[in-house]
Amino acid sequence: MIEWDVRPGLTPYPAALADMEARAAAITAGEAGERLLFLEHPPLYTAGTSARAQDLLAPDRFPVFSAGRGGEYTYHGPGQRIVYPSLDLRERGRDVRRYVQTLEQWIIDALGRVGIVGELRDGRVGVWVDRNGTDAKVAAIGVRIRRWVTLHGLSVNVSPQLDHFSGIVPCGLTYPVTSLAELGVAVTMAEFDEHLRATCPWDTLY
Repeated sequence: MIEWDVRPGLTPYPAALADMEARAAAITAGEAGERLLFLEHPPLYTAGTSARAQDLLAPDRFPVFSAGRGGEYTYHGPGQRIVYPSLDLRERGRDVRRYVQTLEQWIIDALGRVGIVGELRDGRVGVWVDRNGTDAKVAAIGVRIRRWVTLHGLSVNVSPQLDHFSGIVPCGLTYPVTSLAELGVAVTMAEFDEHLRATCPWDTLY
């Protein structure tokens, strides 16, 4: 059973990073169990290992953090549900591709419960929607695996300020970003968490 940990308020990125690093080390050492950590961050940008300097369009707008995960630049902020799974893939098949596909399907299933059709796109990570004939990204995925324990995870745009994404080229792709709110779905973070719980692919504890 996996711990289901929902943090109130806004969690500073360095604190969350230190928390997940400590949990991963404890799992590797056999001193802690697996966890799904749910939180929101204050407005910030994170740079993945493939981030390009030219994709940071407004370097002074929000704090910028080196994330250590795969991928490029990502925005995090209020109204965005962040999930950081700390899972032991030594016990789950040691299959990174399968793990990422599981995260994608989890998001798609949760979106389906609020009437949104989430889709995948060849060559593009994350979950997409068809917004009036144009692809728009509604959720991002960026992971790191250390000694077969997972770090970082996913973000779903529930009701963030979408103009905050304009300071970067999100994930290096010049496609629009959308949210549940922009798509006409009014749902609180707690309500969306219940949809995530109902579709979670792993057994969890409160």
